[in-house]
Amino acid sequence: MEYTTLGDTGMTVSKICLGCMSFGSSDWREWVLDEEEGRELVDRAIELGVNFFDTANMYSNGESERVLGDALSAYDPEEYVVASKVYFQTREDDPNSGGLSRKAIEQELDNSLDRLGLDTLDLLQIHRWDYDTPIEQTMRTLDDAVRRGKARYLGASSMWAHQFAEAQHTAERLGLTPFSTMQNHYNLLYREEEREMLPLCEKQGVGVIPWSPLARGWLTRPHEESRSTTRGETDDYAHQHPYLEGGGREINERVRELAEEKGVEMAQIGLAWLFADDRVDAPIVGTTSVEHLEAAVEALSIDLSDSDVEYLEEPYEPVRVSGHE
Repeated sequence: MEYTTLGDTGMTVSKICLGCMSFGSSDWREWVLDEEEGRELVDRAIELGVNFFDTANMYSNGESERVLGDALSAYDPEEYVVASKVYFQTREDDPNSGGLSRKAIEQELDNSLDRLGLDTLDLLQIHRWDYDTPIEQTMRTLDDAVRRGKARYLGASSMWAHQFAEAQHTAERLGLTPFSTMQNHYNLLYREEEREMLPLCEKQGVGVIPWSPLARGWLTRPHEESRSTTRGETDDYAHQHPYLEGGGREINERVRELAEEKGVEMAQIGLAWLFADDRVDAPIVGTTSVEHLEAAVEALSIDLSDSDVEYLEEPYEPVRVSGHE
């Protein structure tokens, strides 16, 4: 395993963050693993040197956090960095279980800590931008969580760069804790973040931990086989992204060619491209198998030349912004 400093936090994390969206209950999503399988993935990740885990209160309506917390309870919690997120409504009969109001953040953070079995969350992230709550209220509430010792660092996820800049400016203006990380939508098939968000994060020393680094599977197999897995068949959200627009099919084919040339898997090429980007700290890799996790770690040893990177990137064309919903 290789390690890096997460933005300007000074905190050391593995260059692979294990995404835990696949933990919980298949009642929530058909491709989600049960508790025993989730625990097996966590155990193997730790054996491989992964010390960074990302979940959210809405994944399997909290079951993901519980599974992760139970799995990590067998280890020393101080050795691991645990991140979770708040924003999406988690209970149909409780509208205040969603959004970024003071009530929502405080009660959902307490619920997350309880499920995870932790007193303090290493990284508390807002899952999306809340158009109904003033950013001053959200930033004050998040700052209170840090001051009360319930969170160590704050992070944001997909939003417009001007919104992120407004949030950071609000924190600075009011003397509050700013965001230390950005969990954005970024991969070889979706590079719109390069226009504004990545330069902004780089300027402010914000750690970048992209979600969907393999484009929800589009970078793991030839495009004509996109629905050949359970998730590919049932994850309609994956087919709402513009992955095969703007040169996407050609990029997919080039990933396949380069993988064959180097004797590795397509997914490993997609990850190696991100590992080669100094602006990226740790992509969030979600998986449903130990084999795929092991392959992701092996991808750290793949060196892409400048010409390899240029070859992979050359067909890209601008596409519609996706992932802020």
